[in-house]
Amino acid sequence: MFGIRAAITRAAVARTTATRCAPSALISCRLYSDHPEETYEQFTNRYVKFFENVDDTFELKRGLNNCFAYDIVPDVAICEAALRAARRLDDYATGARVFEALKIRIDKESDYHNYLQALKPVKDEL
Repeated sequence: MFGIRAAITRAAVARTTATRCAPSALISCRLYSDHPEETYEQFTNRYVKFFENVDDTFELKRGLNNCFAYDIVPDVAICEAALRAARRLDDYATGARVFEALKIRIDKESDYHNYLQALKPVKDEL
């Protein structure tokens, strides 16, 4: 008895939903974001400022996860700021993970060596 009542109720709901929502109304109403896109320089400046103001290791790791989640390789300035933040927080493991993430993210071995050469003064300092 409950099965028949449920089937009738589902059919009634489906009929009223079909009459209320026309397919063309669903297709024509799209919600797009209207904020401007961020340039590479703005992205770099945002993350450099973020890593300069990091207070704890959770924030540092969260910032690194967010930074490396984008479809680009972070700039040397971002990596330098992240390494300095790891040193300031006395977190050696996170500093090593910056280099691991770069190695995974960069396709060419020569580009990775260029990053290592650019970060060598910071690595030696820390």
